[in-house]
Amino acid sequence: MASEKIFNWGVLGPGKIAHKFVQDLLTLPNARLHAVASRSIDRAREFADKYHAPYAYGSYSDLVNCPHLDVVYIATPHNSHCENTLLLLRNKIPVLCEKPMGINQLEVQQMIATAREQKIYLMEALWTRFLPAFQKVLKIIEEDQIGEVLTIKADFGFRAKFDPKSRLFDPALAGGALLDIGIYPAFLAMSILGKPSKIKAIAHKGSTGVDESNAILFEYSSGKMAILSSSILYDSPTVAEIYGTKGKIIIPGRWHEAKVVKVIDANGEETSYVFDYPQCGYHAEAIAVMKDLAENRPENSQWSLKNTLDLSNLLGQIKADFSA
Repeated sequence: MASEKIFNWGVLGPGKIAHKFVQDLLTLPNARLHAVASRSIDRAREFADKYHAPYAYGSYSDLVNCPHLDVVYIATPHNSHCENTLLLLRNKIPVLCEKPMGINQLEVQQMIATAREQKIYLMEALWTRFLPAFQKVLKIIEEDQIGEVLTIKADFGFRAKFDPKSRLFDPALAGGALLDIGIYPAFLAMSILGKPSKIKAIAHKGSTGVDESNAILFEYSSGKMAILSSSILYDSPTVAEIYGTKGKIIIPGRWHEAKVVKVIDANGEETSYVFDYPQCGYHAEAIAVMKDLAENRPENSQWSLKNTLDLSNLLGQIKADFSA
């Protein structure tokens, strides 16, 4: 790290994903959990006690008055991300906001504009971008090991227990497969092939009106394509395949958190790259944030605010095609 500073992290929304993030965070020597905020003081105190955080708050607004707070990870439901982020940014608190950063492009634009107006750090927590396996994939492509990439195939599906009031199935909470997990295949395609010239998408909508399964095709003027899908109705292989003119890359399931990357050349020769670390992988994005803050950068260069806005735009186009 560029600095020996110990970063005091806050967590806003102590749910399942926050537990995973903090467990990884606390493996880092320059990070500690400093504060937790929830709409329930009991939940906040329980989370704070578990991870030895000195401050617990029973409302999100109280968190902004926490002393010696360096950065906050937002892990609330999708529909609250914009409101929560704006609260922190307007109080000069740097933010790492869980993906999707906003539920539509207007929210994302407002969040980015506020971060730049306040001159405060903001990053979308698209953790896959910072994993060693994904970094290796980009390097393999950059080094022309598989030639020119022509087609990407990626899926992400798991069987969720139906609960019309849960964040996955409730439209009021911005539920649905696309925003929760379909964002990953879309991110993969955009990261490698860029923004498509055409998008075709269909969705199965369940009884609550959210997309429970979807299929998406990105078309590029060059003839390249990406074939993507996501679902909260069934367990899919969750594999990513990247096909080039000289070979292919296979990222085994679950590819978005992979520790293995396989490269198969035109002769069928396979090379595997294995990345072994004890954490789930959330530590990588935390390291990136702390490095940026230590070096006084307003945003991250690997996953910039423009990247977030471009991805949000793509997701909006996909959702629009669901209803076409």
